[in-house]
Amino acid sequence: MGRVTVRRPVRMLTPNGERTRPDALAAEEPLELRVAGTPLAVTMRTPGHDVELAHGFLLSEGVVGGREDVMTARYCAGTDDEGRNTYNVLDVALSPGVPGPDPGVERNFYTTSSCGVCGKAALDAVKLSTRFSPAEASFPVTPETLSALPDALRERQKVFASTGGLHAAAMFTADGTLLDVREDVGRHNAVDKVLGKALLDGAIPAADRGLLVSGRASFELVQKAAMAGIPMLAAVSAPSSLAVELAAEQGMTLVGFLRGASMNVYTRGDRVAGD
Repeated sequence: MGRVTVRRPVRMLTPNGERTRPDALAAEEPLELRVAGTPLAVTMRTPGHDVELAHGFLLSEGVVGGREDVMTARYCAGTDDEGRNTYNVLDVALSPGVPGPDPGVERNFYTTSSCGVCGKAALDAVKLSTRFSPAEASFPVTPETLSALPDALRERQKVFASTGGLHAAAMFTADGTLLDVREDVGRHNAVDKVLGKALLDGAIPAADRGLLVSGRASFELVQKAAMAGIPMLAAVSAPSSLAVELAAEQGMTLVGFLRGASMNVYTRGDRVAGD
């Protein structure tokens, strides 16, 4: 399995002089995802939790809706110059009767670690039909519970603490308990890993969970949460206009600029007590 961090020498310049020391960097390697042997996408990711990433990706693409829809997920043979398995190709076999990815939705074979939507043929194509509507979920949360989430997330970002170079995503309950935390160089990869873990645990649709992200709330992250039936997305940074539009359309609560005791509630504020 690939390394999560890589150490490289760095020349450090300070007002007190300079020195050379080893520095921990967040690892970034390509992962090629195949379905029944057919390449579907390549993403740059932090190695680890690749099976979860694949499940979450297929969930957010509308290919699967539960763990029973996937029969197997296996690494394909692939070696580096020294003959070691690179673990950078993962092939998913869907269960009998489960249709494969829609060939009408064109996706560039390569997607960056920060944006998976860039490869879609058109904006309308990413408005996938949700299997699990988040609109009917209650999920009441207090502002005090939300305000405590970013610090709780940071405490569990082990790789970020050593590299400073990773996004994080987590599932949380209405009382503020963080269930699963995943880190990745790509924010959409971190979300896919968390969603994949929930799917493998049989927790999809996740009407009793919120999604917390360490950065901004993009259109795609709102869509991923909606595809999992998640009623609330909370982001430390800003949302985009399309993210707010889609959250309102899906009946999802979208919270942005979640910093300390301050936050902005953009949609479905009835779930945030006192709003």
